[in-house]
Amino acid sequence: MYARLAEVVRSGFTESVHFGSVAGIGPDGAVALSLGAVDEPMLPRSSAKPFQALACLTSGAALYGSRLAIAAGSHTGEDFHVALVGAMLDDAGLGLSALGCPADWPEDEAARHALIRSGEDRSRARMNCSGKHAAMLLACAASGWDTASYLTPSHPLQRRVRSAVERLSGEKSPHTAVDGCGAPLFAMSLTGLARGVRALVTAPRDTPERAVADAMRSFPEYVGGTGHLNTELMRALPGSLVKGGAEGVLVAATPEGHAVAVKVVDGGPRATSAIALAALAELGADVSGAESFTTVPVLGGGRPIGEIHATL
Repeated sequence: MYARLAEVVRSGFTESVHFGSVAGIGPDGAVALSLGAVDEPMLPRSSAKPFQALACLTSGAALYGSRLAIAAGSHTGEDFHVALVGAMLDDAGLGLSALGCPADWPEDEAARHALIRSGEDRSRARMNCSGKHAAMLLACAASGWDTASYLTPSHPLQRRVRSAVERLSGEKSPHTAVDGCGAPLFAMSLTGLARGVRALVTAPRDTPERAVADAMRSFPEYVGGTGHLNTELMRALPGSLVKGGAEGVLVAATPEGHAVAVKVVDGGPRATSAIALAALAELGADVSGAESFTTVPVLGGGRPIGEIHATL
């Protein structure tokens, strides 16, 4: 059912193997790569954030530039991320307490250590999904919708999210779950996820879909953060869109219209970027600018003694 996607090689010995699925769409919009269970329902996790940001934008939220990027991102909780989230909430007439995501430490190690040294605690603003939640609240304020219940699946905003997911993926969502941040999460197939992200990068200029893709690609530091893999991949492949999600999910699309979606069935993310790049290359995309990301070092005694690589 699942395909062998990557292996972990230590000192010439294959130590572990990652299985999963990969779906690929070519520049012509046709399915060009199907490995594993690409048509079975899966949970896209944070790889669905671009679709959620689109729903916020089309619901009247004043999202542009870095604001739109952080709405579609999973930021690392650095000070500049928190400042932007606060500004978005100010515009909605709300405070940080309105955020429905849980409190967390920043993913950025330097920011986390700085908070601990200063005696501060975890907060909702530092949580990696706070940009998405701020955008949702901004959309509710703009449309006159209730902000206290914005995470309810039947809320008008979440119905718009579902509509965006189904329209771009080309399929009806068969299941609604609760994401780690508390927001509704709509299941789709891996092929649908690849189809959806491709629709963003190939959308005509001056459309909301293209605005989401352009913001993410223009402000990759708000999609991730300092040293974040998705941020660095977008910098290495100018014009490409990359968005990871929990439990081994990642989507990537090039400006030419190649798009891939990856799901590692064990939920581990360490090989997803290498797999995605191998899949894009299989589709004919030029990924030479990201050659350093095609393998992940395996360390022994603090030095590289092997690698994790894709086995498509």
